[in-house]
Amino acid sequence: MPAEIPHPDRRRNAWRDDLAADALRGVVTVPRYVAGTSCQVITSSAPLRRQPRADAALDTEALMGEVVNVLEICDGWAWGQLARDGYVGYLPAFTLSERVAAPTHRIVVPATLVFPAEDIKTPPLTQLSLNAEITVESTGERLSRLASGGFVPSPHIATIDAAARDFVTVAEQFLGTPYLWGGKTRAGLDCSGLVQISLQAAGIAAPRDSDMQASEVGDPLDPGASLGGLRRGDLVCWKGHVGIIAGAGTLLHANAHHMAVAREQLGEAITRIAATSGAQPSACRRLPRLGG
Repeated sequence: MPAEIPHPDRRRNAWRDDLAADALRGVVTVPRYVAGTSCQVITSSAPLRRQPRADAALDTEALMGEVVNVLEICDGWAWGQLARDGYVGYLPAFTLSERVAAPTHRIVVPATLVFPAEDIKTPPLTQLSLNAEITVESTGERLSRLASGGFVPSPHIATIDAAARDFVTVAEQFLGTPYLWGGKTRAGLDCSGLVQISLQAAGIAAPRDSDMQASEVGDPLDPGASLGGLRRGDLVCWKGHVGIIAGAGTLLHANAHHMAVAREQLGEAITRIAATSGAQPSACRRLPRLGG
């Protein structure tokens, strides 16, 4: 009997039992294939859920300016795939527009505000998070005008190709941020979300989930049985969890124990996680040396 061919991971391959992306012809068998339509996130962020329901699990978030290949819109929900990291799911249709504008800048602070007028005393229109992409019409010393309307603080933006030198420093800016499964904004984020957005700010693409990061980010590392060979910027991975070495044996991670992004001694984190789940670190990854 021939071996069963495994189905592609639904998290990063757009297919359901009734519909799939054209690119998956010959890979999965479904009644209908579509090419999809490129759309852009026009709200500060958009929840990407596992099912087309507001109470469904939050798998990740798409930020303003992200492009989504939408394969279907039904009952107010768009089913599609994020262009940036390939994640698939359902987003509220009102968060998307078929008019795709090329971004010129991105947000480089954990969060900023958009004001309706060139006056910071006016009530803000919305809040934008790190890595949100915007199209700037004109840049001023204090505020910059967006092509879509509104003004953002000029010190909070950089050109679209600018990159932070140290992703750990970026991650440290989120200390105290609430833990939110699937989140990737200053309002709340999870362990792999913290890693992904911090690396993205430094110009390094990373997949969304911790299991993907444990096998795809940087290079595999054998730090020794005591983990004494770890250095700042290395990733320590458990099954279902990931953290960043911040230096001097400390771990920076979003976690459900603290319900926040926290810094703690690596040894203490290993002991605590082992006591509650029985899990030990399963992989360590090393990225290029920080700053070049």
